[in-house]
Amino acid sequence: MKGDFPKRQAPMQVNILRSKMLRAEVTDAKLHYEGSLAIDIELMRLVRMLPYEKILVSNISNGHRFETYAIPAPAGSRIFSLNGATAHLGAPGDLLVIMSFTWAEEAEAMKAEPRVVVLGERNNRIIRLNNMAPEAAPLLPGFKHDGERLPSGG
Repeated sequence: MKGDFPKRQAPMQVNILRSKMLRAEVTDAKLHYEGSLAIDIELMRLVRMLPYEKILVSNISNGHRFETYAIPAPAGSRIFSLNGATAHLGAPGDLLVIMSFTWAEEAEAMKAEPRVVVLGERNNRIIRLNNMAPEAAPLLPGFKHDGERLPSGG
């Protein structure tokens, strides 16, 4: 008979921060291009952001906030290009905060730690990675550390 079985309550799900890029500098804005935000694939991998993942973007320079999706730009290009309608929401030189989120059960969410990178010097310097000082963070080849260009291989 229906109703004889107790209803199981599903664990509560919360939407939490999964990855974040802070102070990413806009390098280009292309109005007549398919809408999205193009991001250097090396930087996407660094914070485990996926191609075509939905992202929330905050423009520090002008206060605009918008949703779009991330598309990979060439590795090592340090590109952050506002494409399509998002080109109206920023300009080269603007600083962005780019975030992705995930759903998790409450207990899992309490232990979760987002992947975070803070960028500087036109996206060529990692200031901080996952709240570690630059000297403790594993840096990619070609990124600057303390104002010096790293040799290939890190």
